[in-house]
Amino acid sequence: MNDLDHPSRPASTRLIGRDKDLEFIWSHFSGSAIHGAALLLSGEAGIGKTAVLDAVATQARDNGVRVLRASGVQFEADIGYAGLNQLLLPLFDSFAPLDPGHRDALRVAVGIGSGPAPNPLLTSTAALLLLRRIAADTPLLIVVDDLPWLDRATVSVLGFVARRLVGSRISFLAASRVTSDSFFQSSGLTEHRLRPLNDRAATELLARTHPGMSLAARRTVADKARGNPLALVELPATLDGEHEAVTGTPSSVPPGERLQNLFASRIAELPRRSRELLLIAALEGTGDLTAIEAAGPGHAVIDVLEPAERDRLITISGPSRKLSFRHPLIGSAVVAQATAVGRRRAHQALAAILTDQPERRAWHLGEAATGPDETVADLLEQAARLRLRRGDALGAVAALTRAAGLSPASADESRRLAEAAYVGTDAGGELADASRLLAGARRADPTAQDSLHAAAASALLLINEEGDVSTAHRLLVGAIEAGGHGYDASDDALVEALFTLITICWYSADPEKWTPLYRALDRLKPACPDLLWACAHTIADPARTGLRTLEVLDTLLANIGDDLTRVVRIGVCSIYPDRLPAVREASLRLVEQGRAGDAPVRRHLVALMHLCLDYYSAGLWDEAVQLAAEGIVLCEEHGYGFYACKLQYVQALVAGARGDVEASEHLAEEIVRWAAPRGARAAHVLAFHARGVTALGSGDFEAAYEQAGEITTPGTLAPFQPQAVVGALDLVEAAAKSGRAAEAAAHAAAMRESAMAGLSPRHRMIVLACEALATPDDDALALFEQAVSLAESGDWPFDTARVRLFYGERLRRRRATKEARRQLVRASEAFEELGAAPWTARAQAELRASSRTTSAAGRSGKAVLTAQEQEIAALAATGLTNKQIAERLFLSHRTIGTHLYQIYPKLGISSRAALRDALAALDLTDTGG
Repeated sequence: MNDLDHPSRPASTRLIGRDKDLEFIWSHFSGSAIHGAALLLSGEAGIGKTAVLDAVATQARDNGVRVLRASGVQFEADIGYAGLNQLLLPLFDSFAPLDPGHRDALRVAVGIGSGPAPNPLLTSTAALLLLRRIAADTPLLIVVDDLPWLDRATVSVLGFVARRLVGSRISFLAASRVTSDSFFQSSGLTEHRLRPLNDRAATELLARTHPGMSLAARRTVADKARGNPLALVELPATLDGEHEAVTGTPSSVPPGERLQNLFASRIAELPRRSRELLLIAALEGTGDLTAIEAAGPGHAVIDVLEPAERDRLITISGPSRKLSFRHPLIGSAVVAQATAVGRRRAHQALAAILTDQPERRAWHLGEAATGPDETVADLLEQAARLRLRRGDALGAVAALTRAAGLSPASADESRRLAEAAYVGTDAGGELADASRLLAGARRADPTAQDSLHAAAASALLLINEEGDVSTAHRLLVGAIEAGGHGYDASDDALVEALFTLITICWYSADPEKWTPLYRALDRLKPACPDLLWACAHTIADPARTGLRTLEVLDTLLANIGDDLTRVVRIGVCSIYPDRLPAVREASLRLVEQGRAGDAPVRRHLVALMHLCLDYYSAGLWDEAVQLAAEGIVLCEEHGYGFYACKLQYVQALVAGARGDVEASEHLAEEIVRWAAPRGARAAHVLAFHARGVTALGSGDFEAAYEQAGEITTPGTLAPFQPQAVVGALDLVEAAAKSGRAAEAAAHAAAMRESAMAGLSPRHRMIVLACEALATPDDDALALFEQAVSLAESGDWPFDTARVRLFYGERLRRRRATKEARRQLVRASEAFEELGAAPWTARAQAELRASSRTTSAAGRSGKAVLTAQEQEIAALAATGLTNKQIAERLFLSHRTIGTHLYQIYPKLGISSRAALRDALAALDLTDTGG
């Protein structure tokens, strides 16, 4: 039985009308198949979520379970880890046994230690390890109220923990309003919704809480409360004694607003000093009486707040020195009732006591400011930097926006709004908001030239919306070349603009557009940062410049760290030199953070894209497709069209290789539809590559050659078109098997003369295979042997299987049947494991043709097919035309027609349509090879 199981319930925990809800909760935590579980309660304001949480917590304590509690605070939602501070501060003495990295991360996160902002994943892992360590001795129940008002950083940690409880002695119970939108609503956790009380329960609750109320009044209250428990308890306080009628807002108003108005009327009746302290408590957020006393000097806190406690607005716990509002709407009503002057004074008082907490202090100072204040604006800008470093892009945007509003100088206001817009486009995932911020920056200082942040944000917005690559490039280059930065390599805005320019140049696939970038990199003082330099040279023209970056890139990979931006940028550098496996672990961590809402959307998307490309090369096609689908949903939600095309590309490659021609073509069309009007040539090329792979699988070498030729002209690796490296094998195969031997040879020579073979062992294997394909004599066999020897590790199963297929084909034609079959069997097995049906069929057809001589009586009883006839028949049975068969076998289509004319009577058939059945009746297995 689970530690929360209880065969008998004390009367003290019984809630009127909630028996079934409590039974569901208890059964969820005590089910025989569950050990360590999480549950999310949802319901409208006042429906009784907090009361249910209290009842479960009380019962858990009675059963010897340790209960940890935290509540979201509306006015602290922008302060990172404020909720985690509530939850884990009671466990401070238990931090010590953790290893130093985890211990320090938790200490900094909950505000009791100093140091750099902790890595979000490290903090989440540390919290989970701490809770598991404590639960090993004493079972734990984590109870969290008002999830939507928790800060994002805490929500991320709790989401991470909640998904990893199975097998532990930890249970997690949280509550959220049904209208709220938080990570937990889409996390896959079991959700239980609390419904309004039925008439019988409502009547019983009124009778218990207001026993002297008349029947008529009860009916009036019940009608207006509509089964909402908080309304049933609180509405009678507004009864007009003479008429016994409930005053206040109409019942058509939502319960939350109706109740807040009700609380506001009760708060207004409190003494002024009580209201002042309640306001400080509401804005302070943690309920710490010591802090409230410090911010409200001269007040005897307990005495001053006694009227509010007596009126059931708050509760005060003496031992823990904590104040809590009986319902979150009360805190909201307190703030809403206060005057603007009163709110400013409260914020000033809180800022004065938070000297050791710069982010919270900056926020309170910002709220207290009555006009422009550069000192406060600068503090908020520094707070934004801290938030951005720990991955809170949206928090950084909020802080920068507030800083802009407090900037005395229009240039500073414009600069801060532009930076907020850039953060929003580059990381935050809120493109519509970024667009509005950018417009605000230009209104703030219409005479100023666009800042680098504004230009970078504009460029990213242009290619995501209805703009084009050329306009984005012109805008960004103009801002860089006209800026007053002096090409200082330590200027963050300049470096970010140059990274953005790399992205724009890649999409253009235009050599001329790279020239201003390289000119700027050469002018950087004292030198171009290594990561920027490596990024510019690995993705621009890897066949020519990629090789010289490898030493720098490998150093970067050895020191990748956990900075999210650095991780994704090193990943970008790793695509064409085949270093993505070295980034895999960091990318997986980043994706996990993104799923938990603790990584910016754009960073999450780039990590997904890198994993998709990595998994495709590694043969993990199902995983690649799933991750691509996840990324496309994010693209649709946040408007990142220029990432959707890259994810669709991976899906199209897999679909085409597996023979789903319709799906692959649909995806290719989607890519073209986005890329063509924007002049995004590099994205368009992705569709060409996917179509080429699809055509090769089905043996349509003419179509494959046409698609590959759109990427690069045969005989050259197109400069500043990195996809030319990726599609090189396709072009040579298509050329060789469509009767274009000269073109195949010219392209193989171009590959050999480039730096391609030095980028990675896989690229070297492909260069050797292409040379072999283009070599007509026995010299090809040695080249093929060198190629397959590089692939023994099995790291690139699809590419390796293709090379083995080509090698087996050549061996068979040289009558080295046994060795041919060995290569073809391995190719066939690899294709089959990948689910690449068309390629499996190609390998199987070659295997059948590799039989020395296959004899069998046809329907005429006198047929013997030669090995070549058998091969032609097998290919024709798959639906290939005479021309396609001829291209594959290096014969003329007339020769193929002649052979088929001789094959039909041998098999006793008269048409091509009967070939499949006739061949199926034969035993075509070579038992001697």
